[in-house]
Amino acid sequence: MNVVLFDLDDTLLDYSSRVEESWAHAVRTCCTDGRVESAALVAALLQSRRWFWDDPERQRERTNMTRAWATIVRRALDTVGAPYHDLVDHIVGAYDGHRRQVMDLFPEARATLERLRRQGIPLGLITNGDATQQRHKIERHGLAPYFDVMVIEGEFGAGKPEAAVFRHALDALGAHAAHTFMVGDNLVNDVGGAGQLGIRTVWIDRARAGLPPESPARPDHIIASLTELHDLG
Repeated sequence: MNVVLFDLDDTLLDYSSRVEESWAHAVRTCCTDGRVESAALVAALLQSRRWFWDDPERQRERTNMTRAWATIVRRALDTVGAPYHDLVDHIVGAYDGHRRQVMDLFPEARATLERLRRQGIPLGLITNGDATQQRHKIERHGLAPYFDVMVIEGEFGAGKPEAAVFRHALDALGAHAAHTFMVGDNLVNDVGGAGQLGIRTVWIDRARAGLPPESPARPDHIIASLTELHDLG
């Protein structure tokens, strides 16, 4: 293992497991004047998020998450017949604040990064998303010192699975694709994107659900925990 590239969200950082908790917290915090029925709005937010992120064009809004969340909240309020758009910014702010507090690294993430650094292995971080949001995660969890290059979609101007993103990381590290591993949870963005350049791919399947039969991307390795990187050499 000469070089390792990591995804951030749901690979190193537990991004998704407490999303519902954060939306519920935001609604409880902001909808206290009786104008909105909290349980109905929480349910509508789930449907609104699915509507928003299921569309490939709207997914481009991931580089401006505040705007994306505002669209989601506004639609949810309209859905429950409570078009009180004065609440949108308050709900978005409460959600964002709670998310920042509760997100944490997976238990084995830091030890894995430290082990690889001790071994002298160059590391890169490649993450899609909003530059401000991603930088906050990196800074809050002290991740920058582990990485020789960090490619953030909102700063770089392109995101995974685009080949330019991976090429930039390889060039910055002076690395060859065949001697590089890409570790990530997303079969399209991480596995498919890196695999098209001949980078060896490691799909992290924390749920141990197995590779979906219809997946066009075929990882070279499947692991359930970052500790299993130890066994890849």
